[in-house]
Amino acid sequence: MKLIYRKQYIERLLAVKNIPDIKVITGIRRSGKSKLMDSYIDIISKDDSVNIVRIKLNLKKFERLLNSNNLYDYIEQQYVPEKNNYLFIDEVQLCEGFERVINSIYEEELYDIYLTGSNAFLLSSDLATLFGGRVYELSLYPFSFNEYLDYYPSSDIDSAFDDYVKRGGMSGSYLYRSEEDAKKYVNGIYRSTITKDIISKFKVENEDLLVMIGNFLMDNLGSQTSIRNVAAKLTSGTYKTNDKTVGAYINYFCRSFLFYPIKRYDIRGKRYLESDKKYYLSDLSFRFSEIGTKNADYGHLYENIIALELLRRGYEVYVGKLYDKEVDFVAIKEGEKIYIQVSDDISREDTFKREVSSLLSIKDAYPKFLIARTKDSQ
Repeated sequence: MKLIYRKQYIERLLAVKNIPDIKVITGIRRSGKSKLMDSYIDIISKDDSVNIVRIKLNLKKFERLLNSNNLYDYIEQQYVPEKNNYLFIDEVQLCEGFERVINSIYEEELYDIYLTGSNAFLLSSDLATLFGGRVYELSLYPFSFNEYLDYYPSSDIDSAFDDYVKRGGMSGSYLYRSEEDAKKYVNGIYRSTITKDIISKFKVENEDLLVMIGNFLMDNLGSQTSIRNVAAKLTSGTYKTNDKTVGAYINYFCRSFLFYPIKRYDIRGKRYLESDKKYYLSDLSFRFSEIGTKNADYGHLYENIIALELLRRGYEVYVGKLYDKEVDFVAIKEGEKIYIQVSDDISREDTFKREVSSLLSIKDAYPKFLIARTKDSQ
């Protein structure tokens, strides 16, 4: 498989090298967490003063380390006093009691520690509980369009973008020769995330409802989502649910990195609004593999791509509200803001005026962008 050097993530890891936090790489299944760790090891191992301990608990050769006492003893034995010691563990959750081992190693200040693992055990919201808040979390996303072009160099950017919208950034799918097989691979990731990272973790009893909610969110990417309205739409004469259950299930989707919630931001009042968030999918390939191309609103699909790209770049991302108008994204980083409106076609004058009117209504001096895609052939 062709490997892509994921520069922005490597640079972030290098920036926190030897800082006394437990580094945990999180993200959707098969997004490349272990490969990123390997790339990082290749860089720092060039220093002769470095001692690297690499443990892959999913491999047979490390089977005896699935016992926490054995894991601790092995790590301690590999320590070299006169060197800078680095500990890397893949699938750390496979060792029962791993958190006690990691916390002990951390307290002894012997290693710079890096971990990956199943989302069911290393959810963002659980890290503080597991490791007492002594964590630096690196969120890893599927390939961006720029990374897609690194993998598939092309002089025809328009066609490449059309392909990326549907194929997405799950690089493992690129190995398959047929579109149908690639979709099966991607759908397998989606379904295994539901089964292993949601149902088993949160003891979900109604898998059918969970799948229905996921499909609903995929069908309404970029739309304001009222939990109460979702519950009402999913309730039929013979099938009933409620907003409490729907809200919990949506939260599970977000905690497993399948969806990212985006809050609304009152631009005039400069305050955050909790109601009616928008939800964006971690990768559009999941949508096409699960529900196909039906009802595909390409404006909202492009919004999804922009939202994920802003998150990749480290922005806080919100949906802007100004009186009765909406700005697709308010992105904030290091005290600076940018406003972004996204459209699939601004070739008509009335569409263009509608899209820019929200941006022109904002009276501050922060940059404002209209990102449009006018060559959609669908």
